[in-house]
This record gives sequence, structure tokens and C-alpha cells, in this order.
Amino acid sequence: MRIPARSVCTAIRDDIVAGVYERGSRLTEELLARRYGVSRVPVREALRTLEAEGFVVTRRHAGACVAEPTEQEAADLLEMRVLLEPLGAARAAQRRTEAHLKVLRGLVRLGQERARRGNSEDLRSLGGWFHETLAQSSGSPALTSTLGQLRHKIAWMYSVEASAHPAESWTEHGAIVDAVARGDSDRARAITALHTERAMSAHRLRFPGGERAERVRTSQHPVNTAGLRH
Repeated sequence: MRIPARSVCTAIRDDIVAGVYERGSRLTEELLARRYGVSRVPVREALRTLEAEGFVVTRRHAGACVAEPTEQEAADLLEMRVLLEPLGAARAAQRRTEAHLKVLRGLVRLGQERARRGNSEDLRSLGGWFHETLAQSSGSPALTSTLGQLRHKIAWMYSVEASAHPAESWTEHGAIVDAVARGDSDRARAITALHTERAMSAHRLRFPGGERAERVRTSQHPVNTAGLRH
């Protein structure tokens, strides 16, 4: 069975975001292949993709290394998201399907329920799924892909303070879905812009040696192969 490079890419990216690999650390094909239980071929392809996405850089005499973004680069990511999330919502109001609406409404119901219970971990995951689905509803693969990369990079570079009023955030999510359902692009864009700007204020830049604990690097971390064909 050949493991697709995209699966290896996802696994490496997730570990970079989680802090398993420190910024600036080397990423050798041999060690990565051993860690994820694959050959070096998909690892090599995955590293090329991650370099294009900005998670990896190639250095002379060192090879592939985890990128070390500057504070300005990190700030630019937040600004880009503030600009693109509202665009995605406006497009969703024009192009969403009933299936998209069903998922979005379901996520809002779950989010509002979890907000009443105060489960911050569930809310973080649900919020990610909501914005991912909203982007997919835009009907633009390029925009969806760009927003997905932004979310990954922002999660890598920033920690997020738990909202003191999570119910308000999910009320805004509900208002976005209502505007999308009515096909009101202007209102969907405006509410999403306010919501995104408010959410960005809770982001705190992570610094090397800061709040992320060092992860164990020696354990095996096989790629999830569920659903792949032999």
C-alpha cells in the first residue's frame, strides 16, 4: 500500500502546528519516514508542499527545516484572514447549497449548547469546523484552500484566549448563517467582518521557548490510513 503524500503532509503539518518540531529544526527525510511509517518518497513530496505553504524552508547545508516566521509575517496572516473571511461569507450567501446550510445550522446549535455548558475545548473545535464549512460554502476552491492554510498558520503562530462570553460568539455565528440562508451577501460580509475582527483580538503571538512545552520526538506516529485502498 502506498501512502499518499497528502496524508503524510497533513501529519507533518499537524505536528508542526502542535509544536512537535521547533521552529528552525531540521526535518530529515529518513527520520520523518521512520516516524510516520512511510517511505521517503511521500515525505519528499510532502516537504515540497509544506515549503510552498510556508511551513518549511530549505537551507543550504541543512536541507529542509521548520520555518521561522517573523512577527510581521504573523501579523500579516491575521490581517489577511480579516479580509478574506468576510469575502468567503459573501460568496457563501450567493453559492451555498442546502447541504451546506444544514451543516452550518447544526454546528450553530451544537455551539450554542456547548457555550451554555462552558466546554471551551469543544467550542474551539466546533468553531474551526464552522469556519471551514463556511469557506467551503463559498464555492471557491482557491478561497477555501487559502483560508484553510491561514487557519493552520495562525494556529501555529498564535495562542487564543478563551472567550469570556462564548454565547455571544455563537450568536454571531447564527446571524452569519441567517444572512447566508437569505442570500444577503452584504449582511453576511458585514457580520463576518465584525466577528473576525473581534476574534482576532484574542490571539497572542507564540514565541520560541514560550508557552508550548517540548513534545516527545522519539515515539512512532503512524499516518492514519483508514479508507485507503491496498
